[in-house]
Amino acid sequence: MKSIIVSVLAIVGLAFVSSANAQSQKIGYVNSTKIFAEMPEAQEAQKKIDAAQKGIQDEWDKRQAALKAAVDEYQKKESLMNDSAKKAEQEKILGMQQQMEIYRQEKLGNNSELAKMQETLLEPLKEKVLKAIEAVAKAEKYTFVFDKTETVAVLLYGEASNDLTFKVIDKLKRGK
Repeated sequence: MKSIIVSVLAIVGLAFVSSANAQSQKIGYVNSTKIFAEMPEAQEAQKKIDAAQKGIQDEWDKRQAALKAAVDEYQKKESLMNDSAKKAEQEKILGMQQQMEIYRQEKLGNNSELAKMQETLLEPLKEKVLKAIEAVAKAEKYTFVFDKTETVAVLLYGEASNDLTFKVIDKLKRGK
């Protein structure tokens, strides 16, 4: 019986300590999208990424137009072609389609030129933002900081007084 009472008292004591500890924790949040939008370096990086993406899209559009023209030309002349000419044209069109798929993978796939460019340009900026968030969180004595953007809500609710976004932007603008 004594061991049960001691166990219950220990559990109540732990619950009290944990409750007191949880009350002393500060939790804040930031909007990383807004932070990046305010960073001149991020704006420049995004311009470079957009320009590269536009170039890729323009080339894709040219290739797609050439493929469409080849298909249209084939369809017009198909009835006049012999079997070997049909086969040659079909192989040419298939080759164009395969080249377009290769181009898409090289330029837009997971390990594409564009993905590598984004990583190269944005990774140092992400590190800079994370360091600024950490500095603000430590200075303001926050235990946890979540991200709440327009598209991804890791935090489902947070009081505006716990929003550290503008403090982080200020920290980034002032530098170290």
